[in-house]
Amino acid sequence: MSDKVPRRGGRAARRKARENHREGMLPTLKRNLPLVEPLSEEQIERIDNASMDILENVGVVFRDPQAIEDWKSVGADIRDEDRVHLDRGLVRELIKTIPADITLQARDPGKTVDLGGPNSIFVPMTGAPYLRDLDDVRRAPTLADLADFHKLSHMLPSMHSSAHHIVEPMDHAISHRHLRITYSSMFHSDKTFMGMTTSPKNAEDVLDMCAILFGGDDYLENHCVVTGNCNGNSPLVWDEVMLGAMRAFNRRNQPVLCSPFVLGGANTPASTAPAVAQLNAEALSALAYTQVIRKGCPAIYGHYLSTVNMSSGAPMAGTPEISLMNFMIGQMARHYNIPWRTSNTLGGAKTFDAQAGYESASTLMAVMMSGANYIWHSAGWNEAGMHCSIAKFLVDAEQCAMAYRMTEGVRWDDFDEALESVADIGPGGHYLGHAHTLANFERAFFMPKLFDNNSIEQWVADGSTEINERSLTQARKMLNEYEAPAMEPAINEALLAYIAQREQEIPAADALNNSH
Repeated sequence: MSDKVPRRGGRAARRKARENHREGMLPTLKRNLPLVEPLSEEQIERIDNASMDILENVGVVFRDPQAIEDWKSVGADIRDEDRVHLDRGLVRELIKTIPADITLQARDPGKTVDLGGPNSIFVPMTGAPYLRDLDDVRRAPTLADLADFHKLSHMLPSMHSSAHHIVEPMDHAISHRHLRITYSSMFHSDKTFMGMTTSPKNAEDVLDMCAILFGGDDYLENHCVVTGNCNGNSPLVWDEVMLGAMRAFNRRNQPVLCSPFVLGGANTPASTAPAVAQLNAEALSALAYTQVIRKGCPAIYGHYLSTVNMSSGAPMAGTPEISLMNFMIGQMARHYNIPWRTSNTLGGAKTFDAQAGYESASTLMAVMMSGANYIWHSAGWNEAGMHCSIAKFLVDAEQCAMAYRMTEGVRWDDFDEALESVADIGPGGHYLGHAHTLANFERAFFMPKLFDNNSIEQWVADGSTEINERSLTQARKMLNEYEAPAMEPAINEALLAYIAQREQEIPAADALNNSH
């Protein structure tokens, strides 16, 4: 029996595949490395039982009359008007109907991606009220700034999505922003994207626009085209705005990220394992509710993880406990066989400095080893999410590409071919001019474009440029070279007409129903 791995397609075919791989978006990451799983089976059961005890005995508040009526319809125990006590048997029965895998359709079918099991995608950060711009100036963003981030997301191979409001466009009325943000996501990229869940009606507008983009409600009925995020108010509260948006997405068969918002030690117990037990209970309560809304609707086990500095109260990124929680949550999500989301490359630094790099690298490595499927906030996040840095956006994306390559695992497709070069070169030679090296050097070892590995003499001769400026120079170059992906004129006109109609219907000053 031979251990040799068969060659497939020949050298020319492999070279062509590598060229295609470099030029476009990286396909869905199919992870092929062992995961870090610190929990034993007994400890998984212990977390599960603790979470079910919380759901049964403490309960979760659903501050929404419609949700309470929905829970009553499936026999949940309602106390104090809005505190829902969920029997573990009911929860288990409901979450069993959540699909284990999700295919997210993109406007360009070649950029459609998969979630669940070994399949993962990288999604840029969202929600920053400030940016650090092409001159590294911290300021309020505009719609044009958001468009630049969507363009960069489109061009960066490791980003699988254009997300939604990467930065908040402060030059547009709050009540109209979701329309312009959604259009920017759709127009400037043909990758998958996220939908605004800032109110139930805003969510419905997003889904109406998705129906225009993809050809009607019938398509949405049978295909996932957008994701929404619904944050819980930890500890143990889901509010009316998020639940209404969840219903809007689920009724049209679109997945939401059911995301408790964890500030470890402030809104969870000040201990890692109990914090995960509470978070797990919160996530399960929302995941179960998606199936009350619509049985079989796709959903994503979500969370946002941070720990709190117990001396100042400030949220922290890149801490050991965040890594441990990611490992544990990954095991819990796989225990329930549900795709799961985490947050990536998080930084609390105020500039793109060494702190930002260390925090982001620590988070990224833990995320990759945890087996997350929907890897959100993968580019740009700094200052605890208060700003998105263009410089960091590009470097984070390159780091994600490096992590992608690592997590693909060891390649064996050229093993025999490469070993032949050992006999050709023999003792004391070098491989730099060998045919195998010339055919494979571009993919043999990842070569970062934004890091400088030259000698210090060469670095000085090139202007002594540090990573921040190199990245900003690259961003300017990319934006100058950007070409918008083609959109059918009729679809574009229909989207713009919908926006114009809704902007006439929604008073520009009416922000009441559009706040978080």
